[in-house]
Amino acid sequence: MDIQLQQVSYAYSKGTPFEKYALHDVNLSIKSGTYQAIIGHTGSGKSTILQHFNGLLKPSEGTVRIGDRIIEAEKKAKDLKSIRQKVGIVFQFPEHQLFEETVLKDIMFGPMNFGVSQQEAEKRARSLITLVGLPESILEKSPFDLSGGQMRRVAIAGVLAMEPEVIVLDEPTAGLDPRGQKEIMGLFYELHQKKSLTTILVTHSMEDAARYADQVAIMHEGSCVLIGEPRDIFGDEQLLAKYHLEPPRVVKFQRQVEKMIGKQLVKTCLTEEELALEIGHTVRKGRDEA
Repeated sequence: MDIQLQQVSYAYSKGTPFEKYALHDVNLSIKSGTYQAIIGHTGSGKSTILQHFNGLLKPSEGTVRIGDRIIEAEKKAKDLKSIRQKVGIVFQFPEHQLFEETVLKDIMFGPMNFGVSQQEAEKRARSLITLVGLPESILEKSPFDLSGGQMRRVAIAGVLAMEPEVIVLDEPTAGLDPRGQKEIMGLFYELHQKKSLTTILVTHSMEDAARYADQVAIMHEGSCVLIGEPRDIFGDEQLLAKYHLEPPRVVKFQRQVEKMIGKQLVKTCLTEEELALEIGHTVRKGRDEA
């Protein structure tokens, strides 16, 4: 499902003395099946823009197109429920949204709220619990007896149970240890590929954006100031500094290696694995030339 924002602006408390614009004339096009990262410093508008992707917020100015649905400023949006079924948002600390007495009921709640039968909702829950890496036996437990990582996986299964075409991730690794961060991001990437989801990652993590995204958008002071491929964006340290951002750690390490060997590598590497291969290739080439 394609998502397109055209000249979108949004003001909190519009028409009051407290009116404050959080978005200014944002243009962003996300093609179906894309893994889109949205980065930016605190207060750049990332949290506001993500709430436009399923109609939680309506633009004060401009147009949001979600598939074949259009949400326009000054016009009443109809049937937002169907949009929210197709665009699932995994908020920061989604485990805080768990409330049912069992894991099974919690996962079933979303699809049943959208009209799915109890039998079908249970079928989805049993399938998804293993997909997110948890044993089926956990379905009968209270979600509040689980570890933090397990609770987050249950919350993710609840979003996936609605079978969205688009999944929006709002700082999905917040509060997790490094191992948990790697597991959760690996899970989302696997789901992105297996289910051909359009995935939108809103994050402070340059590492996650570099490793997983097809396209990166930079938000700065409420505007979308740059859109491009990760290798182009993260390879330009001066540009990142202009928007108060730093390159991923692997890019910083690459620059140190290049200084040590007195030679620039052929490309900006976005992962540790890619950098190791590129260094090995450069070293072998140097030996062959010697």
